[in-house]
Amino acid sequence: MNRGQLGLALRRAASLTLVLLLWEGVSRMGWVDPFYAPPPSAIAGSIGALFVDGDIYQHLEATFGAALLGLGLGLAGGALLGFIAALARPVAELLEPVMAMLNAIPRVILAPLFIIWLGIGLASKVALSFILVVVLTFFAVYNGIRDVDSRLVERVRTLGGGPLVLLREVYIPSVVAWVMGSLKVAVGFAFTGAVVGEFVASSRGLGYLLAFAQSTYNAELTFALIFLVLTFVMLLFGAAGALERHLLRWKYR
Repeated sequence: MNRGQLGLALRRAASLTLVLLLWEGVSRMGWVDPFYAPPPSAIAGSIGALFVDGDIYQHLEATFGAALLGLGLGLAGGALLGFIAALARPVAELLEPVMAMLNAIPRVILAPLFIIWLGIGLASKVALSFILVVVLTFFAVYNGIRDVDSRLVERVRTLGGGPLVLLREVYIPSVVAWVMGSLKVAVGFAFTGAVVGEFVASSRGLGYLLAFAQSTYNAELTFALIFLVLTFVMLLFGAAGALERHLLRWKYR
């Protein structure tokens, strides 16, 4: 981390600390009803209680399992479909309108259907995460390959390069930037699918706990769970960014 990045991180940390201190002070002076907006210290206590009790671990396991499985399947499925559609025009003519339609609608509205088809277990949450990620990845790969300069493809063919050489030396390198640019968004989508699916119907997971907190009007627990989801997504977001900088280090030089 260079001095500029360190300075930016310190300014952001100072701003966040100031907001939390103001929130704590306003709450303690009674200017805000803690029923609606509990002070940060109470939210921190609620988070600590979740981990001390130990019940949170089974819910974290359920949410992480669904999100990461949906993310992996969505990336693999989207990349495969994107490659096929970009290299086979008849497939693209069938697949592109379907993906465009799925991309145009808020896909979380499919959660009730997945619950009906697959039950309230892991499969319905994985399916919702998958459908959120696969569309994003499809267009990243599809547009990445279609963006390849046709003159470069012709030159490789002229020099004797076959389909495997084109795939390895031209298409895959060209789509890596597109896919890595979408990976951070895909991580958020995968968690959104898992948590929303659990919120609609589940017996485990952070979404299930959020539904419980909502039903009991427990704002303290709701803030604590939202903070946990934000923290885990930001950690994965940072990991995806580090992976992007590593794979595309030529771009950041």
